[in-house]
Amino acid sequence: MSDGTAVIIGAGSGLSAAVARRLSGAGYDLVLGARNTDKLSDLVSETRARAVAMDGSVPADVAALFDSIDGPVRVAIYNPSARQRGPVADLDPEQVRRAIEITAFGSFLLGQAAARRMQDQPEEDGRRGTILFTGASAGTKGFAQSAPFAMGKFAQRGLAQSMARELHPKGVHVAWVNIDGGIANVDRPERADDGTDKMLNPDAIAEGYLHLINQHRSTWSDELTLRPWVETF
Repeated sequence: MSDGTAVIIGAGSGLSAAVARRLSGAGYDLVLGARNTDKLSDLVSETRARAVAMDGSVPADVAALFDSIDGPVRVAIYNPSARQRGPVADLDPEQVRRAIEITAFGSFLLGQAAARRMQDQPEEDGRRGTILFTGASAGTKGFAQSAPFAMGKFAQRGLAQSMARELHPKGVHVAWVNIDGGIANVDRPERADDGTDKMLNPDAIAEGYLHLINQHRSTWSDELTLRPWVETF
């Protein structure tokens, strides 16, 4: 399905850049949403994308991004998340609120806006579009001193499950992707790829996303877990 637009909210280097390149190569028009679009200049040039300065947790920003798109939206991906580490007794409530807004509420906003567009647009090969949420192992188990991240990711996973049950019969594929491990990133020395494959390769993750987008509707997945071979679980 490459006759329309793919939206990525939370675009940057690493995973989202790899997915953007893969979608561009597959023929999609790209719209990349980020709070700081200056960092996207090279990626925009490479993928012929349109960058939009916005906050994925602000309803008006998400609505404006989707309103600016003509034609079908075939892919919508939500990447942002927020962490606040520390003992639960010491956490700042307002920072916790903000973390949940970014991870969970922003996912809802992207999901709602994409669903409104996709469920009414023409089918292609029996499908109307794909909505993907970038999750983490924190959506399956809450780690100590990481309550806000667990709260956000559990909520995101529940949202994806609910939307899948509602929208799959309408031709809209929804899936939550558990990224269980650190992602290699050339812009972060501490996450440099040393050739051992102990961290997730962003290009390999992008292949997983494209697999979900291209799945035949007789075998739609609603969850996909991706982890390096050395990761314990």
